[in-house]
Amino acid sequence: MIYKCLIVDDEELARRLLANHLSQLENFELVATCESAIAANKVLKETVIDLLFLDIEMPVLKGVDFFRNLLQKPKVIFTTAYRDYAVEGFELDAIDYLLKPITFGRFFKAIEKFENLQSSNERSLAIPIAKEEFMFIRKDRKQVKLYFDDLLYITSLKDYIKIHTTAENHTIKHSITAFFELLDERFVRTHRSYIVNSDKVTAYTAQDVELGTVEIPIGESYRKQVEAYLKR
Repeated sequence: MIYKCLIVDDEELARRLLANHLSQLENFELVATCESAIAANKVLKETVIDLLFLDIEMPVLKGVDFFRNLLQKPKVIFTTAYRDYAVEGFELDAIDYLLKPITFGRFFKAIEKFENLQSSNERSLAIPIAKEEFMFIRKDRKQVKLYFDDLLYITSLKDYIKIHTTAENHTIKHSITAFFELLDERFVRTHRSYIVNSDKVTAYTAQDVELGTVEIPIGESYRKQVEAYLKR
């Protein structure tokens, strides 16, 4: 799935920095950048935005006031140079609050929070397919039958995923988030780049899960979710 993003900040340098950070991520599309809430309002009326990067302190109309009055609210990450606005930002159910200058590391943590939330929401809304035994994947112009019981884990490779099974591996063009939606409840996402079959997990720590001799990392933002899932 591709997430559509909008950056709103009255400072050109701040807009360029966030745009550069976004360009390094897969599954995120920058729809537009705006220097005011007024301009952003026009974009939001014309395009469905999944994630909004919104500066709090802007002339004419502040970011928090603009967001508070939106009827259809996208997920939002607030950005500002002032720490004092953090509480107000989180009261509006913000994904995160980024203090300028925004490093890529801090930006990436906010993105992981967003993706984690989206994965949880998508899984809860997905139609259960627990009774299915297999699925078909398109590979080399053919539809290949893939049995869920044979699946070990899936890794993300930018625009592709690699599906590891007990018999062979398959590399196909697919986003890992969209593929996760097709799987049943035995599969858990341990990292933004990994999905594992929980039935195949032989051991785990706070840092990784083991499938025999294979170690799969657990992302920091996924840790509590994975531990709770495996302890069921």
